[in-house]
Amino acid sequence: MASDIFSALADPTRRKILEMLADYDELPASEIHNQFQVSPQAISQHLKILREANLVHVEKRAQQRIYRINTEAMVQLEQWSQSMRQRWSRRLDALEAVLKAEMRKNANAQNEQEESE
Repeated sequence: MASDIFSALADPTRRKILEMLADYDELPASEIHNQFQVSPQAISQHLKILREANLVHVEKRAQQRIYRINTEAMVQLEQWSQSMRQRWSRRLDALEAVLKAEMRKNANAQNEQEESE
């Protein structure tokens, strides 16, 4: 997965655009522009970055550009996220096992010390 995806997702405006596209399936660029208080040129730049990161598809219909979320890219992102979550879960499970073993060892040592007193 390209690091461009993460750069593209780092911006809150671009995340909001993706959320809008997820809600509405597809939107013309003019509708996307209307949802923000920044210039259409700024939104066009955000859309360009999302296109280059392969997070959205664009289709030209007459005089409009229609944007749609790239579900394949979203699936890849979700798979990567799940992989990272599984890796961390394994590490945390291993840490938990070590901590429990240390706690048992300390409890046994304390019991032995109390019995010898």
